[in-house]
Amino acid sequence: MRRLSPGFGPLVLGVALAAASHPTIAGLVGRGGANRPLAVGRLAELALNHVMLAAIGLAVVTVLGVGLGLIATRARFGSFRGSIDTLVAFAQAVPPVVVVALALPVLGFGGPPTLLALTAYGIMPTLRGTVGALDSVSAEARQSAQAIGLTPAQVLVYIELPLAAPGLVETLRTALVLAVSVTAVGALAGASTLGTPIVAGLQNQNIAAMLQGALATAALAYLGDGSLLAIGGWLQPDRRRKAG
Repeated sequence: MRRLSPGFGPLVLGVALAAASHPTIAGLVGRGGANRPLAVGRLAELALNHVMLAAIGLAVVTVLGVGLGLIATRARFGSFRGSIDTLVAFAQAVPPVVVVALALPVLGFGGPPTLLALTAYGIMPTLRGTVGALDSVSAEARQSAQAIGLTPAQVLVYIELPLAAPGLVETLRTALVLAVSVTAVGALAGASTLGTPIVAGLQNQNIAAMLQGALATAALAYLGDGSLLAIGGWLQPDRRRKAG
């Protein structure tokens, strides 16, 4: 019997949550009064803005987190490893809501303070996941590569990164879910995201719109996570051999 893709479950759940955010379904909750679900077009617009902002934040976190992880695992920079970890841990110690609030006077409303919160909150797990993935590569693999004359850069590109790829994908899964969730918080700074109906719903007691925002945000997280989980499963050596 053929095994299902590792990402099948989250993808199905993501589709189900997205369907549940449809105004026809969400409107069944709390009928009457201020409960007015968002139209499909408005919900799609917010979802697109949410995806774009989260994607930019994820890209920044990936570049910084993975980059710092690569630096921390190089022998020449080993003395800086503890300092790098302490610095990024301090960045995550401040809650995203506080980061957004502190950044408003300097960066203004909208996307910039949200991206700052995304970066501050996502860089530590990305860094530590990258370090853990690279540290999992056996010393024998590195030594064998060096023995055949590969340079340190070639060892990194041809040996370490391919062997650490599944762990790096797991790291990006965590960063993606954090990016999607923190982007919703950006609505407090005026960013037009799926957090907007959640904030407005809390203020106006519009349960239907609030539910739509929460369900759609969760749907994005599950869809993104399922996609990366499927990629990570494909990168497993045994699965690739079977596919071949």
